[in-house]
Amino acid sequence: MLFSILSFILYACVHCLHRRNTTTQKEPIPDLGLPEGVLRTWAQYAPYMPVARYPPPPLGCALQRHGARWPTKSAGEDYKAAVDKLQSVEEYHDENLDFLKDFKWDFDSDALLPFGADQSYAAGSAAFDRYSHLVGKENVPFIRTAGSTRVVDSASNWTAGFVGASDNTIKAEVNLVIPESGNITLDDSMCPNAGDGDAESDKWLAIYAPPITARLNAGAPGANLTDDDTHNLMTLCPFHSLIERAASPFCALFTNEEFEAYEYFADINKFYGNGYGQELGPVQGVGYVNELLARLTGQPVQDHTQTNRTLDSSPDTFPLDRSFYADFSHDNAMVGIYSALGLFQEPSPLDPKAPDASRKWIVSDMVPFSARMIVEKVECVQHLPAPRKIFVRLLVDDAIQPLKFCGGSNGMCTLSAFVLSQGYARSDGDGDFEKCFA
Repeated sequence: MLFSILSFILYACVHCLHRRNTTTQKEPIPDLGLPEGVLRTWAQYAPYMPVARYPPPPLGCALQRHGARWPTKSAGEDYKAAVDKLQSVEEYHDENLDFLKDFKWDFDSDALLPFGADQSYAAGSAAFDRYSHLVGKENVPFIRTAGSTRVVDSASNWTAGFVGASDNTIKAEVNLVIPESGNITLDDSMCPNAGDGDAESDKWLAIYAPPITARLNAGAPGANLTDDDTHNLMTLCPFHSLIERAASPFCALFTNEEFEAYEYFADINKFYGNGYGQELGPVQGVGYVNELLARLTGQPVQDHTQTNRTLDSSPDTFPLDRSFYADFSHDNAMVGIYSALGLFQEPSPLDPKAPDASRKWIVSDMVPFSARMIVEKVECVQHLPAPRKIFVRLLVDDAIQPLKFCGGSNGMCTLSAFVLSQGYARSDGDGDFEKCFA
């Protein structure tokens, strides 16, 4: 059987990658001095860890999130406020809190962490190693990025890793930076009427956090922590660990079971924010899906939602003749894209008051830092001169998605069946996009 592969990768930052050989080696788990099971409870703040070994072609295309960053400015202020409460206490009754006597808050905000820069560089290097057969001096990847500095920096580091792995024979560069203030498919900023998942995740916070808050307040008399403070202190475990590249003392304040509850908070928040639990969640990914269909079919973009029609109509800013595309974006945008495509569907909405251990919607598997979705287009011929057949395969963090919505077999659909399955995107969201503004 002969294979010809076309690949797309979206990172959050989003990027594309392709493998030149058939190795199935998993990328290593980051060495932060903590068990993998703990890292995987950090939800969207987890470092990238493949969910499965990458199965080599037949098919290839990918989507990935940006590398690890500092907390956002507003979130960092909330985290610091919780730390300040603990540091105002004169005497701790829990020795695990003693480190706070000498702890200094010197966090930056929003920017890419050195750890995240290294993630992006490594992802670019892995992309070349996996998909170098798709590129050449005259056929370089086309690389787009959303305009946030941390996303642009992720794309630049990824590109440096890709070029470095080619021994500088491939002169790839970031081709297009798209501002996040206008029409854009790499951000979730174009649906002002969309709600968020705060109300639902707060229901779970009110269940899981009070016993932890009570324990922390007993260990720090007078701190008067709230449940929100508790959640913020738990979030410092992943952020501080990634900053220090070692296990943070904040992690020792909580048990593995408590981090599993913390993870479910994020699962709920994303599900009801940009996922299936939000009426206007999936429509936020429609524009990108229509761009993906254009690349897969080699036809102009047909979309009247988030796409920038000026950029998408020009071969300079949206070429259709490349074998390798890399896009860099944010986690919320990726969740909307997954939902528009029909990935990670649940038989019923997530229960804000009780986790389902069998759920597929697990944020740490979907959009950890440097997460990736890979979409592969492959032409196959069983026996020459039989006609070629074109298939699509889709992987998230190297785990093959079943693609039941297009009659997938072994995770593969024919291209025509995949295109037909995306009726929601091809109809501009069945009227949902207008609801974003009505």
